[in-house]
Amino acid sequence: MKIEPTAKRVRVYFGGRQIADTTRALLVWEGPHYPTYYLPLADVDQAALQPTGATTRSPSRGEGVVHTVTAGGRQAADAALVYPESPIEELKDHVRFDWAAMDAWFEEDEEVYVHPRDPYSRVDILPSSRRVRIEIDGTTVAESTRTMILFETGLPPRYYLPKTDVRLDLLAPTDTSTQCPYKGTAEYWTVSGQKDLAWSYRTPLPESQRIAGLIAFYNEKIDIYVDDVLQDRPKTPFS
Repeated sequence: MKIEPTAKRVRVYFGGRQIADTTRALLVWEGPHYPTYYLPLADVDQAALQPTGATTRSPSRGEGVVHTVTAGGRQAADAALVYPESPIEELKDHVRFDWAAMDAWFEEDEEVYVHPRDPYSRVDILPSSRRVRIEIDGTTVAESTRTMILFETGLPPRYYLPKTDVRLDLLAPTDTSTQCPYKGTAEYWTVSGQKDLAWSYRTPLPESQRIAGLIAFYNEKIDIYVDDVLQDRPKTPFS
């Protein structure tokens, strides 16, 4: 487990109220992919935390005391954990909120979605004049020399193409929507009968404005040619 302090101001809202405000948050990597926040109890509204009497045990963090979060007439059951006797000294007197159970999280004055931004993950978006061709079962679905290539730590390059270079007649919108802490909220399309194969960020977050309105396809499930060279299909959780 990796633990690092962050200098960012972190705020948590629930039930229409601010229940935590701190500049002393800890980033804790409980798993390998992204961190979570542990906030000092001294910077949390104590009236919002109601112990349930239940506990849970972690091999690394010790025994966690389960709390229900209460504010503004609402409750989020079992949405907070405190490790008062953790063998990891830094985690004592800190609380871990269930991210999804809270109404909103802010880093400084910007709302953050899904999970904290990982300081070791980077997103680079670069324009490219290389010819990118998207094929599905031998049918060209998109072709462009005006692609934005998004390079994100730990993921394959994603090729974002202008809609005018995409066969939109082969795309059908779905009701799927996902959020990314680096890019924003995505909308999806079914392509040639494959659900949610393509996506776009209509209004991405500021650092990802270059891909606004462009369409990307899952490299893992289609054939992508770059300058007429077929790219390998990467193995990822999206395969």
